[in-house]
Amino acid sequence: MSITPIRLYGDPVLRTPAAPVTTFDKELRTLVQDLTDTMMNAPGAGLAAPQLGVGLRVFTYYVDGQLGHLVNPDLDLSAEIEVDDEGCLSIPDISWATPRSLSVVARGFDMYGEPVELQGSHLLARCIQHETDHLDGILFIDRLDKEQRKLALKEIRAAEWAGLPGPIIRDSPHANPMQGV
Repeated sequence: MSITPIRLYGDPVLRTPAAPVTTFDKELRTLVQDLTDTMMNAPGAGLAAPQLGVGLRVFTYYVDGQLGHLVNPDLDLSAEIEVDDEGCLSIPDISWATPRSLSVVARGFDMYGEPVELQGSHLLARCIQHETDHLDGILFIDRLDKEQRKLALKEIRAAEWAGLPGPIIRDSPHANPMQGV
């Protein structure tokens, strides 16, 4: 079991688009296990690799008893929108009513490179969209309208964890193609 510190709002890795996974090897399987262990320990509904400082397109999820992961996700979103509270492990203790597509079909791969199709609505759809946003350098507060975003940022600046030193950053054992960019 490997619990890894979660990067907090303000860390540049959270705003950097992640690179596609091209190698499905033991390092990727270790990353998926680290994501799963950290997500379950937090606890959270999902966790994306950039939240652990790894710039690869991988996330894990745990919604309604369903545990899984997705590598290199590609989403088809429904036109119907649902607004519900949403939070983030990288923005602790803060949540805002955030618009998302009501349902999603996500296609990608598992950690062995096998094709996966995941369909979900409501909370699972929200989680898949939220984690895929992380892979694109987007945070849920970016989905708020201008006034709500302004209020959310004010709440973030007032948060107990804001401005505190982040976790001690150590080199990831996972290959990170974004290093040196």
